[in-house]
Amino acid sequence: MNTITCPIPVQEREHIQLAHGGGGKLTQELIETIFYPAFKNDILEQEHDSAQIAMPGGRIAFTTDSFVVDPVFFPGGDIGELAVNGTVNDLLCSGAVPQYISVGFIIEEGFAINDLKKIVQSIADAARKANVKIVTGDTKVIERIHGNQIYINTSGIGSIPESVALSPKNVKHGDSVIVTGRIGEHGICVLSTRNSLGFETDIKSDTRSLNEIVRNLLKDIPQTRVLRDPTRGGLSSTLNEIAHTAGAGIEINEEALPISKGVESACELLGLDPLYIANEGILLVFVPGEYEKQALEIIRNSEHGADAMPIGKVIPDPAHRVYLQSAFGGKRVVEVLSGEQLPRIC
Repeated sequence: MNTITCPIPVQEREHIQLAHGGGGKLTQELIETIFYPAFKNDILEQEHDSAQIAMPGGRIAFTTDSFVVDPVFFPGGDIGELAVNGTVNDLLCSGAVPQYISVGFIIEEGFAINDLKKIVQSIADAARKANVKIVTGDTKVIERIHGNQIYINTSGIGSIPESVALSPKNVKHGDSVIVTGRIGEHGICVLSTRNSLGFETDIKSDTRSLNEIVRNLLKDIPQTRVLRDPTRGGLSSTLNEIAHTAGAGIEINEEALPISKGVESACELLGLDPLYIANEGILLVFVPGEYEKQALEIIRNSEHGADAMPIGKVIPDPAHRVYLQSAFGGKRVVEVLSGEQLPRIC
């Protein structure tokens, strides 16, 4: 008696299914056809449960972050590019040379595979620009919750040169505070893409890695006190965190803040304060006051630093507060954001 075997038909899948996260054939299909071709490098070729990497002696920086931005595509970028750049910039703020990144995906069933391919390619492109390798990762598929979404977790490792020691505790009275670019671009960009608000603008996200700015600053001004990227909570939260840790006050000048006309108009229309809006491609730089001019020249001559501005000074203040000197001569305290001004920005 002959046994008839019916082959399983090959299907061109257009959307993520729960089985894509089950560890079986569909999981392998994602890895072999989407992830591996985009991220391929000598460490991934080990094909092991964890990446085995050689690190130089001395200190390393290690960071992790999760990205739940909605929508996942926005003018100037997408969640994949955002995840890589955010992780790279966190390492840079420690004075580290970024080297390796992990990428973990949590995908809702129903997510379009073509959209996943676009995000994966954005991750690969951003990693190449930042000169980092994606060396390990994971994928989980969950039942539909919000309607075809994707969430990304990244971790990054970098080596810290022996001569670098950045810390908010280094900040001293008289230090200059510099911001490397225009504020509020990312938050307003994401807000503008949400259909429910019906708000339109041509502002693009400022997501980018800032390797050159940091490399040039630390090379020419080793006295740099601290670097921070003002993402969630914007300038207000980051400045308050630094003031608290440093045990000092910070005074910034409203007229010096680099804000585009588009962001300024959007904030006025929607009743938002640009100091509290998320950024993804700028840094706050603290240097001794005598190095302000040199630092500005270095930043402005680096990629992504053309709009850098000195925005304030570190001052003695027993309350360790941040103050804003207004264009009208008054002064107000810049408090830490107590809630969410804009949800799911990064």
